[in-house]
Amino acid sequence: MSDASPQEPGTDEVEAPSTTSPRKAVARAKSAVDVAAVASDSEPENGDSNANQDDSRTTFWGYSKSRMDDDTPVQFAKNKEAAAGAPEAGGGGGTMAVSKRPVNNLSYWRARKVIFYKNGDPYFPGVEFRFKPTRDIMSMEALLDKVSLRIDLPTGARYIFTVNGERVTSLEQLEDGGSYVVSSYKIFKPGNYGKKRAGNFYSTPNSPEMATKPMIAVGHGNWRSNKKSMNSTVPNAGSKGSSGRIIRIVNGHDHSVQCRVLLNLRTTQPFEEVLDDLGQVLKMGGAKRMFTLGGQEVRSFSQLRNEYAEVDTFYLNNSSGRRSRTPSGGAAVGPTLSGSNMYLYDEYDPPARKPAMSARNPSRQRVLSEPDLRHSSMGNHDSIDYDVTEVGSGKEPARVVIKGNKKVFFPPMHQKLFDPTPPDKRMQLSWVYGYRGFDSKKNLWVLPTGEIMYYVAAVAVLYDKDEESQRHYTGHTEDIVCMDLHPSREMVASGQKAGRNRKTQAHVRIWSPETLLTLYVFGMGEFSVEVSAVAFSQLNGGSYALAVDGGRERILSVWQWQWGHLLGKVATLQDELSGAQFHPLDDNLVITYGKSHLAFWTRRKDGFFERTDLVKPPSPTNIVCLQFEPDGDVVTADSDGFITIYSIDSEGSYFVRLEFEAHARGIGSLVMLSEGTLLSGGEKDRRLIAWDSMQNYKKIAETKLPESAGGIRTIYPQRPGRNDGNVYIGTVKNNIVEGSLQRRFNQLVFGHHKLLVGMAVHPDEEMFATAGQDKCIALWRRNGLIWNTQTQMECVSICFHPDAGVLAAGTGDGHLLVLNAENGNPVSRFRVCGSSLNCVAYSPIGDIIAIGSQNGSVYLFRVSRDGFSYKKYNKIKGSSPLACMDWSVDSNYLQTVTTEFDLIYWDVKTMTCGKSPTAMKDVKWFTQTCTLGFNTAGIWNNRFYPMRNTISTCHRSSNHDMLIVGDTDGHLRLFRYPCIAPRAEYNEVKGQSNTLAAARFLSLDQSVVTVGGSDASLMLWDLVDE
Repeated sequence: MSDASPQEPGTDEVEAPSTTSPRKAVARAKSAVDVAAVASDSEPENGDSNANQDDSRTTFWGYSKSRMDDDTPVQFAKNKEAAAGAPEAGGGGGTMAVSKRPVNNLSYWRARKVIFYKNGDPYFPGVEFRFKPTRDIMSMEALLDKVSLRIDLPTGARYIFTVNGERVTSLEQLEDGGSYVVSSYKIFKPGNYGKKRAGNFYSTPNSPEMATKPMIAVGHGNWRSNKKSMNSTVPNAGSKGSSGRIIRIVNGHDHSVQCRVLLNLRTTQPFEEVLDDLGQVLKMGGAKRMFTLGGQEVRSFSQLRNEYAEVDTFYLNNSSGRRSRTPSGGAAVGPTLSGSNMYLYDEYDPPARKPAMSARNPSRQRVLSEPDLRHSSMGNHDSIDYDVTEVGSGKEPARVVIKGNKKVFFPPMHQKLFDPTPPDKRMQLSWVYGYRGFDSKKNLWVLPTGEIMYYVAAVAVLYDKDEESQRHYTGHTEDIVCMDLHPSREMVASGQKAGRNRKTQAHVRIWSPETLLTLYVFGMGEFSVEVSAVAFSQLNGGSYALAVDGGRERILSVWQWQWGHLLGKVATLQDELSGAQFHPLDDNLVITYGKSHLAFWTRRKDGFFERTDLVKPPSPTNIVCLQFEPDGDVVTADSDGFITIYSIDSEGSYFVRLEFEAHARGIGSLVMLSEGTLLSGGEKDRRLIAWDSMQNYKKIAETKLPESAGGIRTIYPQRPGRNDGNVYIGTVKNNIVEGSLQRRFNQLVFGHHKLLVGMAVHPDEEMFATAGQDKCIALWRRNGLIWNTQTQMECVSICFHPDAGVLAAGTGDGHLLVLNAENGNPVSRFRVCGSSLNCVAYSPIGDIIAIGSQNGSVYLFRVSRDGFSYKKYNKIKGSSPLACMDWSVDSNYLQTVTTEFDLIYWDVKTMTCGKSPTAMKDVKWFTQTCTLGFNTAGIWNNRFYPMRNTISTCHRSSNHDMLIVGDTDGHLRLFRYPCIAPRAEYNEVKGQSNTLAAARFLSLDQSVVTVGGSDASLMLWDLVDE
């Protein structure tokens, strides 16, 4: 059961007791805080010792409570259970007592160490957490939030189990040194979590097999160990004839990351593969080289068995760096301390026992290089999470690891000063283009103000057609899936799908369309995948709300949403559930419908439901929409075009009163008007038909929408309660039209309805063009559409000519379309190649157009001065599919990024590709849409990202001072330019939850337009001052 309350409740206040001297209380509490700080500093941290308690208010499901800051000198408790320690009896008259922490008991300050594994993944190595309940982490929800950031789960960490499958519900159940399993769902999958598996050449230090031996504990922050104690616990650990060895491996870039492994020296795997697997253990993304403390490189198992049999610690590196030197010119032995002339030596091989330098043994391979042991943040426990080298001065190369592959970008000779602070601009949603009808069931309403309400991606849009204005509700964190209008028409309920972490769980929000403020939130943690349907009750004025979970069981739940009380729930166990509604004459009767399914659910007082099936398997009927007659009879429509009316007899049983064929194929929507007229809309035949329910559903009138509008998805009266026949219709092609059965329909909202990835901005004015796989090209202004034209081919890319008179669009089958930018009329069309043209770009002066294809090659065409004539110039062969492209300022070079995230340079003059990065580091680029490069290194694995994700698009402003970035999770981030280090801060918004296919600044750098990709959404964001 979940709780909900108004969005802005009051906070709880606690006053200090009058029996305690404030000065003494402050002094005593201050000493306790100092002891706590010393104790916490003495413990090794693992990135989770301090919970992210950023705010002084904790909000959960609309409920708020106050808590004191961490540096508050005095804490009070209302009772013994709430106090941190046993309170002393206060003086006379005081009802509150100062809680005295047991500062002398060091066990109180000791953190618990637990290891979490991923449910159902026996190969997950486990993540170690160290925390102190009620000090570092205050609640189970806070722990789940932190686990969600460290372990990639479908909808975040929501449940914790023991390795035996028992549910853990409180922090007190977590034992020090225990292993636990986290999951997004309630189902526990048994497995050998943390145990050694057959066929592995190593075992993790936390596995039971290794725990049986008294091995040295492995942790972050201390890389020293004891060779004598290790060898005493494992006989013949270093003998030449043994088949296995226990060694310590250390991350060469961050020495706080290390691990002891049992290495099988007789494995059949190549040595290079074993190094790669060991690198994964150290979270390096794969290692390529192994070194001893003295800098000698280990190249084979034979060397580990013979030459280095007495060495127990090795460093791994994933690059071939040069040898680091001591200030005196000698090779550094062991890890170097940044900014110091001292070097740390492991106790295995102290400096006094180091052999003097002598001639190289001819049988020993020459040491070419040793690992780069420099690291930017030694001792920082967060450094293991970021793969970008700290670049403060701008003179060091930037190293980025993307999907296990390391990229190195070299700085130019003259580099602009790097500013890590966030920009002084923030993004504010200004306009949402298009409509969502291609995959929604019911998505159109009219408010009392006359505004049209619908949802696109994660935004609810309120559109005033008379004023040509929009308002937006942006309270959701993921895409909106369903919505319903309260019977009073003063509140809206909307449900969203689940995201990748606990903060983006599926839930229902009740909000006001007048103020756009969230009133109530309920269902947090109750829905696994999404809220597939939501509806208000009718008879009691909308006091109840139902919601359907989109998970496997399709759980139907009924809520008293003002209080967040769950009145009852039941698993429908239907594979495809189209929707659910309350009966208008009975608030305890719910009707669900879908594929081979029509059921009536009667809720009893004890919360249980009684089920009555009218349609059930193996019936092929797929019911897609449902309405009610004024007397309560049920009207359904199915995907075969039939309308069926169910009535109830004197015994309370339902029967089929009438069934007739209304449309040639599927029906998209039904609406029962107040005078008894039924409107039905065909999803395939695009017909709108009126039926008279008083005359046994006799056809009254009929009209048909144009083909460009698409099939009917949703129908809603323009003036609810009036019988003028004017309606709004949302279509499957993401359009909204208005009209009636007596007059033609006019288009109000236009949108793309298939994958949309192509976008280009006007070079001089605040306009932009889009090209999608729906074979449509459109030109847009700030508040609407200018023109759109239909082509014969699916388009995947588009660009403006520098003179802005021509648009060039690349198609999926290798053709280039040239259109007049003034009116959209086609100018020419010619075939470039047989592969998709993923990116097109004119040179800065417009005399050459470069076309990047799916086959990896770049095609060059000469362009006339007006941009209307084209002649093939040459072709530069490549191998990897290209994703984006930029011209240099002098038109001599191109830079492209492939779909495998490789940055490739092309010389247009010599017709060659693969130019050296060092030779291209000083080239000035006319645009910056490539996501890779030195000036964009900081957008990858930024330390402020909540979790790792992949960058999908970026664009530099025309003033070269800002960089807009989009990722595969729908985050839109604004950085300062250049962005060369992972410590760069940013401003962030999220309007879409799918991959952002493109994000571009408009010409004056005052707005940003984004393309949603698979959902075909298009949004305009204004840049306003902070």
